[in-house]
Amino acid sequence: MPKINGNEIRPGNVLEHDGGLWAAVKVSHVKPGKGGAFAQVELKNLRDGRKLNERFRSEDKVEQVRLEQKDQQFLYESDGKLVFMDSETFEQTELDADLLGDRRPFLQDGMTATIEYYGEEALSVSIPQKVTCTVSETEPVVKGQTAANSYKPAILDNGVRIMIPPFVGEGEKIVVNTELFEYSERA
Repeated sequence: MPKINGNEIRPGNVLEHDGGLWAAVKVSHVKPGKGGAFAQVELKNLRDGRKLNERFRSEDKVEQVRLEQKDQQFLYESDGKLVFMDSETFEQTELDADLLGDRRPFLQDGMTATIEYYGEEALSVSIPQKVTCTVSETEPVVKGQTAANSYKPAILDNGVRIMIPPFVGEGEKIVVNTELFEYSERA
């Protein structure tokens, strides 16, 4: 693994630090009036989600880790485990449903997800940013409610509650942004 200087750390870098794998979330370079410059780095543990603030001077060396990304197809869920299949080797992998967090309801059968591996260990699962869902429940449109920012609550076929524009009705397919949990457009 390559070692980099403390002032070369960028947001998104994955580092091996204090015996764990950490992702750099925020990096700010500080040049105090007295003493040497340093990088103030906010780190997030990739295994348990803990956060840590650390200072790295330019002469400090840290291990930068390269994670392998594989696109795998979601097959099914059983007992809190998600089963994915590698589309090249057809090998099946079981992962904890907790890796997806809040975005779990948007995972659909046959969907391709990107899984990041460190050796044989899966660290994260990311699904497409936009997913098509069906509106299963919503309120009827109120006549005269044509203000630019008027939205109404809706429940999607996967049980997620979001706000949608008044012109979208029950049974319609819509595109939802899975990062912001927001209506994006009609499908």
